[in-house]
Amino acid sequence: MSTPPLEQRFVAIVDDEASIRDSLQMLLRAAGYVTRVFSTAEALLREALPSFVCVLVDLRLPDMNGLELQAELGRRAPAPPVIVITAHGDVSSARAALLAGAVDFLEKPIDNDELLTAVRAAVAGSYRLQEARVADERARTLLATLSAREREVFDQIVGGLHNREIAMNLGISQRTVEVYRAHVMAKLRARRLADLLRFRLALPRELPDRNAGTK
Repeated sequence: MSTPPLEQRFVAIVDDEASIRDSLQMLLRAAGYVTRVFSTAEALLREALPSFVCVLVDLRLPDMNGLELQAELGRRAPAPPVIVITAHGDVSSARAALLAGAVDFLEKPIDNDELLTAVRAAVAGSYRLQEARVADERARTLLATLSAREREVFDQIVGGLHNREIAMNLGISQRTVEVYRAHVMAKLRARRLADLLRFRLALPRELPDRNAGTK
């Protein structure tokens, strides 16, 4: 699932022009988004934003500019996706925003369809990242239930080794490896090898290949 439920389609609008804030808010609410509006960057930064959020940022604001606000938001965890909007667009500003990770850079007057397309992509992307974080946490929780020997067997399974090779590496019988393998599958609620590999892909830094170099 990559589309968040309605209550998690949240968009923050940061623009010092009231007419722009109002028009964007009306457009986004009509499209089914929950919105909050802010006239300054500081006003936004004082708020505790939801986990699922897309931020529309005007390039020129009275306190800090849109690129500075984008950088500040980027230091948050998780960093919200940002769409920069401006009536004074230029190539260098657009390039800076996009290189810093902005989802899009839109010039005023804003095309409604372009804006909604960018917002949909940003909110869906934010939701997918949140789903990935939840999956990673679930993986860490389940992996913590493995015993030390079960973890060794798991590491070598996802490292591509067969039961016979694992038995030789660990100095145990192939039958014992099969027993440990069954325990690993049960504890991780896995039905097949592909399920175990998803754990490995979700936690690349926590699961180094302990059998690296093993033939």
